[in-house]
Amino acid sequence: MPTTQQPSHADRAHSFNAVAAQYAANRPSYPPALFDAVEDLAGRPLSGAKAVDVGAGTGIATALLHARGADVLAVEPGAGMAAEFRRSLPHLPVVRGNGNALPVADAHADFLTYAQAWHWTDPARSVPEALRVLRPGGALALWWNTDALDIDWIAEAADRAARFLGVDVAAEKRKAGDRTDRADPSGRLDFTRREVRWSRRVPIGTHLANIGSHSAFLVASGERRAAFLDEERAHLLKVFPGGIVEETYDVLLLVATKP
Repeated sequence: MPTTQQPSHADRAHSFNAVAAQYAANRPSYPPALFDAVEDLAGRPLSGAKAVDVGAGTGIATALLHARGADVLAVEPGAGMAAEFRRSLPHLPVVRGNGNALPVADAHADFLTYAQAWHWTDPARSVPEALRVLRPGGALALWWNTDALDIDWIAEAADRAARFLGVDVAAEKRKAGDRTDRADPSGRLDFTRREVRWSRRVPIGTHLANIGSHSAFLVASGERRAAFLDEERAHLLKVFPGGIVEETYDVLLLVATKP
């Protein structure tokens, strides 16, 4: 019986480009408390700082950094995502590139940020690049919106998604909790960890479009993906009969400063 070839890391990374508008419209943002925590752990304000937001995607985090007063440059590898960024944020600069080879001068940045993006890099290359681009005392800030699995409906939905994707749920939970060690296996950076809980209320359609914008779903066949999302809608309507989902996230934040 033939085996199904699993999508590669590169395939998943490139999958976002075809759905950039869906990504921009439905992905969750980040709460003000996250940026308060970034400033606290970095020991300096974002206002007036030079920031480079890497793997910027459609600019969700870039726009928030700009709103906090940072002079921010976005770096995005994908053509589709960069095009959506330019369409929605024409007043902010974006250049093509990735964290393994940043198109940024030495000692340029006070902040180097990765929102949902560090895991697409190779730390053997992205850590030296971060140290090159940061000024002395500059901060590397990595963060991810993670599901609040202590909430029953979210844990149940995560288990359904894991079964659909053929993922070992326990192993994935361990990996998610171990991001501090995996962020820099070389140990050159000393990360401090913090979590920030927040929530948003969205229509079921937005919630499902958010799920469908994740790379693991994007590389699944369209027919299987549509069937899963239809079943998920039925599950969610039992929990939220009014059609409005309250998503709750724990933002995992890691911050390290350059000596």
